[in-house]
Amino acid sequence: MAEQKAFGSDLILGINGLGRIGKLSLWHHVARRFFPEIFVNIGRAAGTGLADIADYIERDSTYGSLHGYLYGQRSKPVIGELDEEAGTMNIDGVRVRILRQHRNPVQIGWSDHDVRLVVDTTGSFLDPTLPGDAPKGSLRGHLDAGAEKVIVSAPFKIKAKGAAMPDDAVTTVMGVNAHQYDPRHHRIISNASCTTTCLAHMIRPLINHFGPKRILSASMATIHAATGSQQVLDRLPGADKTDLRKNRSILNNIILTTTGAAKALSLVIPEMASIGFIAESVRIPTSTGSLIILVLNLQEEPNGEPIRAGMIKAIYRQSAREDPAGYLHYTDRQNVSADIIGLPRAAAIIEGHEIHTRTAEIAIDLSRAAGVEPEAMAAMKDPLLRIPVTQAVIYGWYDNELGSYVNLLGDRTVSIAEQL
Repeated sequence: MAEQKAFGSDLILGINGLGRIGKLSLWHHVARRFFPEIFVNIGRAAGTGLADIADYIERDSTYGSLHGYLYGQRSKPVIGELDEEAGTMNIDGVRVRILRQHRNPVQIGWSDHDVRLVVDTTGSFLDPTLPGDAPKGSLRGHLDAGAEKVIVSAPFKIKAKGAAMPDDAVTTVMGVNAHQYDPRHHRIISNASCTTTCLAHMIRPLINHFGPKRILSASMATIHAATGSQQVLDRLPGADKTDLRKNRSILNNIILTTTGAAKALSLVIPEMASIGFIAESVRIPTSTGSLIILVLNLQEEPNGEPIRAGMIKAIYRQSAREDPAGYLHYTDRQNVSADIIGLPRAAAIIEGHEIHTRTAEIAIDLSRAAGVEPEAMAAMKDPLLRIPVTQAVIYGWYDNELGSYVNLLGDRTVSIAEQL
């Protein structure tokens, strides 16, 4: 076993929830050794006691064992010193305490444990406008319970129609707009979603190169691994549920669903608001490893270099080389989804081998266009305006759990902790 390095801080981290993102975030921070102590709130009893919780933390069907993740497959388990009454355990030198009493954030009592920073991974509290004492709980409940900052491992969802985003809330993606977080004003930070994270890193280099005005339209579809919200076997839908597909077995089906990536992307990259954009999602029966298929329509410049696949590849190669954090990856290898699982800090892995372009001339009949004056039309020899447009298809892989999302969430968490 490798010699343990010193901790990067004396801050105590709080994690609310121990589902897929909560558990893997715990793995990440144990490996990172920035926080010497972590409180994990699950808000209920689990199994027959703390030993069963430790077993759940230690083993994972997708990524293997925790000790294998930390030190390789020849290593030994790293969880010990279990104290059932106190709810504490030692994970590779990190003190971890499991809280099992309260599910409502306002009742957790973070101040009692000197927790100043909380990562909420439950997916249950996404509305930053709700007060801390909302009956079913809220993000602000963490603040009322003593936390100074709350990071959400999902996009915000404001339920009240027309309600504005609060001034103390912000959405960021590491490597894209992380600088928009202002420690003086922001108390609730959304880390967006795994899909938005990948998409933002795919779109940003193209906007930087072409500018938003040359991107006439864009669409994406994510071929997404299963999530914990889906059913193992077919199940009767709940009352008033209208999407019957969400209750079908993910083991046996390709399932069409929705994604909020388009809406969240405009919060991260404001230029997207001026680009027509559609985002769709398809769930498939794999445990992790997802793929975005991005399609762009780009306006050619009359005297400029034609947009071809080679140009798009060069843009991504250069962007990946110049990415200071190494979040954007480019590869000319032929990959399948298993190849990118667990790849550290890879927000997006561009599959260069499958970048394709095709250029065609689009004819626009100005006589049918609104706002064109009759005098102007009469002066034209030809009412048809011909514009060369190139369609580009780009594939981007991402490990929607540990490799991409959790690792960037960990970077966001540490970056905020360093400013507390």
